[in-house]
Amino acid sequence: MAIEIAIETPLQDDVRGLVKELNATLLELTPPEHCYDMTVEQMADNDTTDFIARDNGLAIGCGALKRHDCTVGEVKRMYTRPSHRGQKIGARIVERIEALARNEGLRRLVLETGDRHPAAWTVYEGAGFSRCGPVLDYPDTEWSVFYEKSLA
Repeated sequence: MAIEIAIETPLQDDVRGLVKELNATLLELTPPEHCYDMTVEQMADNDTTDFIARDNGLAIGCGALKRHDCTVGEVKRMYTRPSHRGQKIGARIVERIEALARNEGLRRLVLETGDRHPAAWTVYEGAGFSRCGPVLDYPDTEWSVFYEKSLA
């Protein structure tokens, strides 16, 4: 597989384009008030590490680890372009996020995803995440599905 995943800054034109696609995809499935986006500038904050998947140099997927304190990390901004779905890229990104979180001593990973994202559920459940109630400061709405995974 020519696909490589590395920690990169999101402040690159091609990554900005990828995040724009991600945001547009979310808006097709979820009302805007229930889309909990991060801008690429927020993704570039010191509390967040971004993983970019590339196929022969082309940015085709992303995911991020956002740290909330010294024990909890959040999986954010997961996306794979339609042209590359079905190749386990999301699963590989989640593995990298989890490995980094464990290496840093985080004890728990959490995430929020949409109620119309069964492909995402498959990735998270395949990585050992379990559904749970609302996490962090997300509201409990019909549009959200929450997951957690203990790293302890």
